[in-house]
Amino acid sequence: MAVSLAGRTAIVTGAGSGINLSFAHLLLSKRCNVIFADLALRPEAQELVSSHSSASQSPAKAVFQKTDVTDWQQLERMFHVADKEFGGVDVVCPGAGVYEPAWSSFWNPPGHPPSTDSPNSSHYRILDINLTHPLRATQLALSHFLSPRTKSRHPASLHNPKSIIHISSIAAQVTPLPFPLYNASKYALSGFVRSLAPLEARLGVRVTAVAPGVIRTPLWTEDAEKKRLIVEGADEWVEAEEVARVMGALVEEAEVVVEGVGAGEGEKRRVRVEGGMILEVAAKGRVRVVEQFGDPGPSGAGNTVGRMGVAEEEVFEKLGGGRWGRQ
Repeated sequence: MAVSLAGRTAIVTGAGSGINLSFAHLLLSKRCNVIFADLALRPEAQELVSSHSSASQSPAKAVFQKTDVTDWQQLERMFHVADKEFGGVDVVCPGAGVYEPAWSSFWNPPGHPPSTDSPNSSHYRILDINLTHPLRATQLALSHFLSPRTKSRHPASLHNPKSIIHISSIAAQVTPLPFPLYNASKYALSGFVRSLAPLEARLGVRVTAVAPGVIRTPLWTEDAEKKRLIVEGADEWVEAEEVARVMGALVEEAEVVVEGVGAGEGEKRRVRVEGGMILEVAAKGRVRVVEQFGDPGPSGAGNTVGRMGVAEEEVFEKLGGGRWGRQ
């Protein structure tokens, strides 16, 4: 399935910053309209939306829709906005996510500051954002793809393909002790993507994912507790633009260039893009297929955090006090 994004419409959650902003920028450059679904826009995102606010300014239009992805009604609303503004949607990226923040972390149990999760709520907010939201957004996308709400749109088919692109992580395979809820959310998301692989051949709906390494985004660079774990000069960043480029390829290309298994060290090969595919994105634009069975796992530049052991020792310090988790 090779498709042109020109004239199509995408919904991107979390488009106010990071990888999702870079992906939204890429889509707009390909003349694809974009709904920026986020709680707020960083200045660079606001500038991008403002410069694409009308057809006279740009061949593609950007619309900001304030969205709390943990609220299912607000998720539905972003699809209604796409119907109203553009007649429907063709690409959905439920990319909003958080990296085990202190306010919703396994090692800060509900009811124990700085956690803001309530022991009476029966849920972790990080899982609402990282897992439940992309699952629900995928349900809504399939509903709108298969049963368009406007007469100008035709249902998804092999001749009218649609795409859902998720953001997993190398944390689905490399699972550091300090971030278990994040690891679990990405492990589950990768399994979810693989389970929807048959949709492309039968219905024309391609569901894929990227699995980035350590990304130079605000989730790392503006969180002092996370950034201190990076060893500058030894650990390397993966750039958000590199991830966005691979996401674009998964949405619109029939083949992608990858390295790793089946190609030899440093060698490249072309592989067919298909539903259920997960591509790891490491530093310097290195892309690797994450195989379902027999995968060697992430390695190399962009996949290392040199001081992770510091955070692990801090976890054991918390557990050693004799009162961890007690009300």
